[in-house]
Amino acid sequence: MNKIHPLATVSPNAKLGDNIEIGPYVFIDDNVEIGDGCKFLPNAVVFSYVKMGKDCTVFPGAVVGAIPQDLKFDGEESWVEIGDRVTIRECVTINRGTKASGKALTKIGSDTLVMSYVHVAHDCCIGNHCILVSKVALAGETDVDDWAIVGGASVAHQFTKVGTHAMIGGFSKLTKDVPPYALAGRTEVCFEGVNRVGLGRRGFTEDQINEIKDIYETIFNKGMNVSDALAYIEENFPATERRDTILNFIRASKRGIIRPPKR
Repeated sequence: MNKIHPLATVSPNAKLGDNIEIGPYVFIDDNVEIGDGCKFLPNAVVFSYVKMGKDCTVFPGAVVGAIPQDLKFDGEESWVEIGDRVTIRECVTINRGTKASGKALTKIGSDTLVMSYVHVAHDCCIGNHCILVSKVALAGETDVDDWAIVGGASVAHQFTKVGTHAMIGGFSKLTKDVPPYALAGRTEVCFEGVNRVGLGRRGFTEDQINEIKDIYETIFNKGMNVSDALAYIEENFPATERRDTILNFIRASKRGIIRPPKR
């Protein structure tokens, strides 16, 4: 049984799972699929072309599935896909994708927390177990990999990528990619070291953390350009998931990666 407040507006064409709670003045449009156990608090809005997994919560004032804020958008069908157990706090805005990106999809993975006033623009891809802290603004086609945390009031240039397990301090300005496991911050975001605290909390051993540290030490402090440093690491460091995650991320980067601050 679903619990739908009489003052809510829910399209008869929306596909609803079981045990869903919909509060007063919630609006749910056509072409929406909602999984079991979701909860929508007063004044939440879900526009067309949204698929939402199980046990998600959408807080007051959030708008999910509005059309992209992109002049290339021409009314085409595009989607927002949200995983399971996602929390979308007050006044969050999550826009649909565009065909211009080749994906026409904005995606948020499972077990992710999107805090108040966050903006997720068209064609962004947010991984699982991520945290976007209040007032983060992600421009179009920004990717945030699993377990990454983006600090409050940070902004990301379009096409920026944030690697897995990275931690970005508040009020950061992202114009280049943040590699995996990194600790980053400042207004023009810089590499500040390895995210030791976060990695330790997620079960990384001290040896694994030191391996990551040594890889970045080689990239930034051995006097080589990035390409030569990556080749050196591939030849001289044992093949591990962590080594290959870093190498693959940096080699795929189109904007270039962040650097340590100038001393």
